[in-house]
Amino acid sequence: MDFFSAVMEPFRWLVSVILVAFHDGLAAAGMAAAGGWTWTLAIIGLVLVIRAALIPVFLAQVRAQRRMRLLQPKLKELQARYKGRTDQASRQAMSQEQMALYKKHGTNPLSACLPLLIQAPFFLALFQVLSGISSAAPQGQGIGALGRDQVVQFDSASVFGAPLSASLLHGGGDPAAVAVPAVVMILVMIACQFLTQKLGAARSMAGQDSDSPLMRQQRFILVGLPLLFGAGGIFFPIGVLVYWTVSNLWTLGQQFLVSR
Repeated sequence: MDFFSAVMEPFRWLVSVILVAFHDGLAAAGMAAAGGWTWTLAIIGLVLVIRAALIPVFLAQVRAQRRMRLLQPKLKELQARYKGRTDQASRQAMSQEQMALYKKHGTNPLSACLPLLIQAPFFLALFQVLSGISSAAPQGQGIGALGRDQVVQFDSASVFGAPLSASLLHGGGDPAAVAVPAVVMILVMIACQFLTQKLGAARSMAGQDSDSPLMRQQRFILVGLPLLFGAGGIFFPIGVLVYWTVSNLWTLGQQFLVSR
C-alpha cells in the first residue's frame, strides 16, 4: 500500500461505514436492499452527516469573511500607499504588510476554500469506494465496510435506468440512460458552484476595488471553480454525482441564508 492509499484508508472506512449504516437502516425500514433508490438515499444521508459535521467550519468561514470585510479600508489604504511603485522591493514590502494585516485580524483571503479543502478527503474516499465497485464486484471482493454482497448489490443498482457505478466517460449500462442524469447533475453542480461563489464574493468583497488583486482572484474562482468541477463530472460515477450535487445544493443554501 503506497503512502496516499494509507492516508486515505481511514476516510474510505469512515465513508463506507456511514453509507452502510444508512443503507441497512433503509433496508430495515422496508426498502429493497438491492434497490437503486435505497443506495441513492444512503448517499444523500452520507452527505447530510458530513455537511452537518462541517457546520462549525462554515461558521468559522463566515466569521473570517466578516473580518475580511472590516479589513477592507486598511487594505485600500495600504494599496494607495504603494500605488505606482512597481519595483520588487515595494511589491515585497506591500505583500508582507498585507500578510501582517491578515494575521493581526485573524483572517485570510482564501478562507472561503476551507470547507472545500476539509471535505476533499471524504469526497476522494467516496470516489475511490464507488469507482472500485465495478472492478471488485466480479472478483467477489468487499470495499471498506461494504461486504461482498453489498458491493454486488450496489454494482447492479440503478436509478432511472442509470447504474450508480457508471459514469459518462467509462460508460456502463445504456449510454443514453447514463448521460441524461449525469448531464443534469453536472449542470446543477456548475450552477450551484457559480451562484455560491457569486453570493460569497458579493458579501466578502463588498466595497473592494474592482481591479484589485483580490477581485481578480475572486473573478477567476467564480468562473474557474464551477468549470473545473463540471469538467471533472465526466469522470464521476452517478453515485458520486449524487453526493456532489446534494452537497453543492447544501452549500448554496447555507450561502443564501448567510447572505440574507
